[in-house]
Amino acid sequence: MKYQSLHPWEVNQRKAINIQLQLKKKVSLGKNFSKIEKIAGADVSYYRDKAIAGIVVLEFPYLKIIERKFFIYTVKFPYIPGLLAFREGPALLGAFERIRIEPDVIIFDGQGIAHPRRMGIATHIGLFLDKPTIGCAKSRLSGNYSSLGKERGSYSLLKDKQEVIGAVVRTKGEVKPIFVSPGNKIDLDTSIKIVLKCTGKYRLPEPIREAHIFVNRISKYLAMDGQRSC
Repeated sequence: MKYQSLHPWEVNQRKAINIQLQLKKKVSLGKNFSKIEKIAGADVSYYRDKAIAGIVVLEFPYLKIIERKFFIYTVKFPYIPGLLAFREGPALLGAFERIRIEPDVIIFDGQGIAHPRRMGIATHIGLFLDKPTIGCAKSRLSGNYSSLGKERGSYSLLKDKQEVIGAVVRTKGEVKPIFVSPGNKIDLDTSIKIVLKCTGKYRLPEPIREAHIFVNRISKYLAMDGQRSC
Protein backbone atom coordinates (compact mmCIF):
# COMPACT_ATOMS: atom_id res chain seq x y z
CA MET A 1 0.00 0.00 0.00
CA LYS A 2 1.47 3.32 -1.07
CA TYR A 3 1.51 6.57 0.88
CA GLN A 4 2.51 10.19 0.39
CA SER A 5 5.59 11.66 2.05
CA LEU A 6 4.32 14.91 3.56
CA HIS A 7 7.11 15.86 5.99
CA PRO A 8 10.17 14.48 7.85
CA TRP A 9 9.58 12.67 11.15
CA GLU A 10 12.81 13.50 12.95
CA VAL A 11 11.94 17.00 14.16
CA ASN A 12 11.78 18.82 17.50
CA GLN A 13 8.59 19.55 19.44
CA ARG A 14 8.10 23.08 18.08
CA LYS A 15 8.54 21.93 14.47
CA ALA A 16 6.16 19.01 15.07
CA ILE A 17 3.43 21.38 16.28
CA ASN A 18 3.97 23.68 13.28
CA ILE A 19 3.65 20.67 10.96
CA GLN A 20 0.34 19.73 12.59
CA LEU A 21 -1.01 23.26 12.13
CA GLN A 22 -0.07 23.21 8.45
CA LEU A 23 -1.51 19.73 7.85
CA LYS A 24 -4.80 20.75 9.47
CA LYS A 25 -5.56 22.80 6.34
CA LYS A 26 -5.53 19.62 4.22
CA VAL A 27 -8.07 17.62 6.26
CA SER A 28 -11.39 16.70 4.66
CA LEU A 29 -14.35 15.76 6.86
CA GLY A 30 -16.72 14.79 4.07
CA LYS A 31 -17.58 11.19 3.22
CA ASN A 32 -16.04 10.38 -0.17
CA PHE A 33 -16.90 6.68 -0.61
CA SER A 34 -20.09 4.78 -1.38
CA LYS A 35 -19.45 1.31 0.04
CA ILE A 36 -17.04 -0.61 2.25
CA GLU A 37 -15.81 -4.07 1.34
CA LYS A 38 -12.59 -4.12 3.38
CA ILE A 39 -11.80 -2.40 6.65
CA ALA A 40 -8.53 -2.27 8.59
CA GLY A 41 -7.50 -1.74 12.18
CA ALA A 42 -4.18 -0.20 13.21
CA ASP A 43 -2.43 -0.31 16.58
CA VAL A 44 1.05 0.01 18.08
CA SER A 45 2.72 -1.85 20.93
CA TYR A 46 6.19 -1.39 22.42
CA TYR A 47 9.14 -3.51 23.38
CA ARG A 48 12.00 -1.56 24.94
CA ASP A 49 12.85 1.17 22.38
CA LYS A 50 10.93 -0.53 19.57
CA ALA A 51 7.49 0.44 18.27
CA ILE A 52 5.64 -2.55 16.82
CA ALA A 53 2.93 -1.42 14.41
CA GLY A 54 0.30 -3.88 13.26
CA ILE A 55 -2.34 -3.65 10.55
CA VAL A 56 -5.19 -6.14 10.30
CA VAL A 57 -7.47 -6.09 7.23
CA LEU A 58 -10.93 -7.64 7.49
CA GLU A 59 -13.84 -8.24 5.14
CA PHE A 60 -16.77 -5.93 5.82
CA PRO A 61 -19.37 -6.42 7.24
CA TYR A 62 -18.47 -10.04 8.11
CA LEU A 63 -15.22 -9.02 9.85
CA LYS A 64 -13.24 -12.04 8.70
CA ILE A 65 -9.47 -11.42 8.80
CA ILE A 66 -7.91 -11.51 5.33
CA GLU A 67 -4.46 -9.99 5.94
CA ARG A 68 -2.08 -9.06 8.77
CA LYS A 69 1.23 -7.23 8.56
CA PHE A 70 3.59 -5.66 11.10
CA PHE A 71 6.63 -3.43 11.13
CA ILE A 72 9.17 -2.80 13.90
CA TYR A 73 10.78 0.62 14.21
CA THR A 74 13.26 2.10 16.67
CA VAL A 75 11.48 5.00 18.38
CA LYS A 76 13.18 8.37 17.87
CA PHE A 77 10.58 10.80 19.25
CA PRO A 78 9.67 11.12 22.95
CA TYR A 79 6.20 10.53 24.32
CA ILE A 80 4.47 13.93 24.26
CA PRO A 81 0.65 14.10 24.55
CA GLY A 82 -0.78 15.46 21.29
CA LEU A 83 2.26 14.45 19.23
CA LEU A 84 1.77 10.69 19.14
CA ALA A 85 1.99 10.51 15.34
CA PHE A 86 5.62 11.63 15.45
CA ARG A 87 6.41 8.72 17.74
CA GLU A 88 4.35 6.01 16.04
CA GLY A 89 3.85 7.31 12.49
CA PRO A 90 7.00 5.81 10.90
CA ALA A 91 6.18 2.35 12.31
CA LEU A 92 2.56 2.54 11.11
CA LEU A 93 3.54 3.65 7.62
CA GLY A 94 6.10 0.85 7.47
CA ALA A 95 3.34 -1.66 8.26
CA PHE A 96 0.90 -0.10 5.76
CA GLU A 97 3.57 -0.30 3.07
CA ARG A 98 3.55 -4.10 3.48
CA ILE A 99 -0.23 -4.39 3.08
CA ARG A 100 -1.30 -5.84 -0.29
CA ILE A 101 -5.10 -5.83 0.20
CA GLU A 102 -5.96 -2.14 0.32
CA PRO A 103 -8.73 -1.29 2.83
CA ASP A 104 -11.55 1.13 2.07
CA VAL A 105 -11.62 2.52 5.63
CA ILE A 106 -9.08 2.34 8.47
CA ILE A 107 -9.80 2.54 12.21
CA PHE A 108 -6.94 3.67 14.46
CA ASP A 109 -6.49 3.05 18.16
CA GLY A 110 -6.18 6.78 18.89
CA GLN A 111 -7.74 10.13 18.15
CA GLY A 112 -8.95 11.65 14.90
CA ILE A 113 -9.84 15.36 15.07
CA ALA A 114 -10.67 15.06 18.80
CA HIS A 115 -7.29 16.63 19.44
CA PRO A 116 -6.19 20.11 20.57
CA ARG A 117 -4.94 20.91 17.04
CA ARG A 118 -7.42 18.56 15.30
CA MET A 119 -4.51 16.33 14.28
CA GLY A 120 -4.74 13.02 16.13
CA ILE A 121 -2.93 9.99 14.77
CA ALA A 122 -5.92 8.84 12.67
CA THR A 123 -6.08 12.24 10.98
CA HIS A 124 -2.31 12.61 10.58
CA ILE A 125 -1.72 9.15 9.08
CA GLY A 126 -4.96 9.43 7.12
CA LEU A 127 -3.42 12.35 5.22
CA PHE A 128 -0.32 10.30 4.42
CA LEU A 129 -2.45 7.40 3.18
CA ASP A 130 -5.09 9.59 1.49
CA LYS A 131 -7.74 7.24 2.87
CA PRO A 132 -10.90 7.52 5.00
CA THR A 133 -9.81 7.05 8.60
CA ILE A 134 -11.51 6.94 12.00
CA GLY A 135 -10.05 7.61 15.42
CA CYS A 136 -11.29 5.28 18.14
CA ALA A 137 -9.72 5.99 21.54
CA LYS A 138 -10.27 4.51 24.99
CA SER A 139 -9.85 7.87 26.74
CA ARG A 140 -10.48 11.57 26.09
CA LEU A 141 -7.73 13.89 24.91
CA SER A 142 -9.74 17.03 24.14
CA GLY A 143 -13.28 18.35 24.46
CA ASN A 144 -16.19 17.95 26.85
CA TYR A 145 -19.41 15.97 26.76
CA SER A 146 -22.62 15.38 28.69
CA SER A 147 -23.84 12.08 30.08
CA LEU A 148 -25.09 9.38 27.72
CA GLY A 149 -27.45 6.43 27.99
CA LYS A 150 -26.30 3.06 29.31
CA GLU A 151 -27.55 1.04 26.34
CA ARG A 152 -25.50 0.08 23.28
CA GLY A 153 -25.57 2.75 20.57
CA SER A 154 -26.06 5.68 22.94
CA TYR A 155 -23.70 8.57 22.37
CA SER A 156 -22.97 12.14 23.41
CA LEU A 157 -21.31 14.72 21.20
CA LEU A 158 -17.77 15.67 22.15
CA LYS A 159 -17.30 19.44 21.87
CA ASP A 160 -14.50 21.95 22.19
CA LYS A 161 -16.45 25.11 23.05
CA GLN A 162 -19.08 25.07 20.29
CA GLU A 163 -17.16 22.92 17.81
CA VAL A 164 -18.17 19.26 17.53
CA ILE A 165 -14.97 17.20 17.37
CA GLY A 166 -16.27 13.69 17.98
CA ALA A 167 -18.64 11.55 20.01
CA VAL A 168 -18.53 9.45 23.16
CA VAL A 169 -20.12 6.17 22.09
CA ARG A 170 -21.46 3.26 24.14
CA THR A 171 -20.55 0.17 22.12
CA LYS A 172 -21.74 -2.29 24.75
CA GLY A 173 -24.41 -1.90 27.40
CA GLU A 174 -23.23 -1.02 30.91
CA VAL A 175 -19.60 -0.78 29.70
CA LYS A 176 -17.36 2.29 29.51
CA PRO A 177 -17.84 4.25 26.25
CA ILE A 178 -15.16 4.91 23.65
CA PHE A 179 -14.18 8.19 21.98
CA VAL A 180 -14.88 8.26 18.25
CA SER A 181 -13.83 11.03 15.90
CA PRO A 182 -13.39 11.33 12.14
CA GLY A 183 -9.82 11.21 10.93
CA ASN A 184 -9.84 12.19 7.27
CA LYS A 185 -12.20 11.81 4.29
CA ILE A 186 -15.14 10.82 6.49
CA ASP A 187 -17.80 12.53 8.63
CA LEU A 188 -18.72 11.92 12.26
CA ASP A 189 -22.09 10.28 11.64
CA THR A 190 -20.57 7.72 9.28
CA SER A 191 -17.69 7.13 11.69
CA ILE A 192 -20.11 6.28 14.51
CA LYS A 193 -22.16 3.94 12.30
CA ILE A 194 -19.06 2.06 11.11
CA VAL A 195 -17.68 1.68 14.63
CA LEU A 196 -20.99 0.25 15.87
CA LYS A 197 -21.21 -2.14 12.90
CA CYS A 198 -17.71 -3.38 13.76
CA THR A 199 -18.48 -3.90 17.45
CA GLY A 200 -19.99 -7.12 18.77
CA LYS A 201 -19.50 -8.68 22.18
CA TYR A 202 -16.45 -6.58 23.03
CA ARG A 203 -16.08 -2.88 23.87
CA LEU A 204 -13.65 -2.16 21.04
CA PRO A 205 -14.47 -2.54 17.34
CA GLU A 206 -13.06 -5.77 15.91
CA PRO A 207 -10.49 -4.19 13.54
CA ILE A 208 -8.54 -2.46 16.32
CA ARG A 209 -9.20 -5.25 18.81
CA GLU A 210 -7.58 -7.70 16.40
CA ALA A 211 -4.73 -5.27 15.68
CA HIS A 212 -4.19 -4.90 19.44
CA ILE A 213 -4.03 -8.68 19.92
CA PHE A 214 -1.67 -8.97 16.94
CA VAL A 215 0.91 -6.40 18.10
CA ASN A 216 0.82 -7.59 21.71
CA ARG A 217 1.55 -11.13 20.54
CA ILE A 218 4.62 -9.89 18.66
CA SER A 219 5.73 -7.80 21.64
CA LYS A 220 5.51 -10.83 23.94
CA TYR A 221 7.48 -12.92 21.45
CA LEU A 222 10.25 -10.30 21.37
CA ALA A 223 10.32 -10.23 25.17
CA MET A 224 10.60 -14.02 25.35
CA ASP A 225 13.29 -14.04 22.69
CA GLY A 226 15.16 -11.34 24.61
CA GLN A 227 15.05 -13.44 27.78
CA ARG A 228 16.41 -16.46 25.94
CA SER A 229 19.28 -14.34 24.62
CA CYS A 230 20.32 -13.22 28.12
